[in-house]
This record gives sequence, structure tokens and C-alpha cells, in this order.
Amino acid sequence: MIVILNKDVVKVAREQDTILLRNRVKECATKIGMGLVNQTKLITAASELVRNMLKYANGGIVNIEIVSKGRENGVRLIFVDQGPGIQDINQAMKDGFSTGKSLGLGLPGTRRLVSEFDIKSAVNEGTTISIIKWKNG
Repeated sequence: MIVILNKDVVKVAREQDTILLRNRVKECATKIGMGLVNQTKLITAASELVRNMLKYANGGIVNIEIVSKGRENGVRLIFVDQGPGIQDINQAMKDGFSTGKSLGLGLPGTRRLVSEFDIKSAVNEGTTISIIKWKNG
């Protein structure tokens, strides 16, 4: 069972908000004693997801939580937008797939950087992506 120890919400409406988000994520990761390599992976994943949120959904909100499961502490980020949604999640999770003019590394690359990854999306309703990076994972 995951227990929430601390929670913060960041509204993302423009590019500058990504800096605030990255700083808050780093603060939480530092607070639990996460090493630099795992911090970098978490911040990179957060940057990719917030970029997608701005590009495809004109922003949204990100819940930042310090969580624990047993003796393990981590940082959970929940990205919520009211955008167009993702038509085919399975296809979107394949390397090389892109609806934009990018390399298509976003979602599958993000999944590889974190400990846990969950995505839910409904066309014309939006997308919610939850990631967790455990301190030692």
C-alpha cells in the first residue's frame, strides 16, 4: 500500500511553468535522499511529460507527492490534462511512434526512466499519467 507523506500541485499553462515543476520535483527528491542519477531520471521524465502536456493539451496540472511503500520512499507525479486524449495508447507506447514531428521517444522513453508508469486516456476527455521513482529504484 502506498502512503502519501507530502503533496503539492503545480498548474502548467506555459513553458515557464516547467522550470517551477522541475524545481519542485528536485526539492522532493532531495528531501527523501534520492541519489543524483535517479533525480536526473525523474526530472527528465517529468520534463518530457510536461512538454507533451503543453504541446498536445495546452497544459494541465501536476500533483507532486512524496510517497512510501513499506520502507521505500519515492516521488509520485500525476499529470492530468483535459486535452484531446490519446487515440491508441498501445501504439503511443511503442518506440518510434509520434503524432507530432518528433522521434517518438517520449512515452516509452519516460516509462524506462521511472520505477512505475501508468497511463489512462479517453479521446476528447484528456489524459492522466502517473509515474513513481523510488529512492533506490
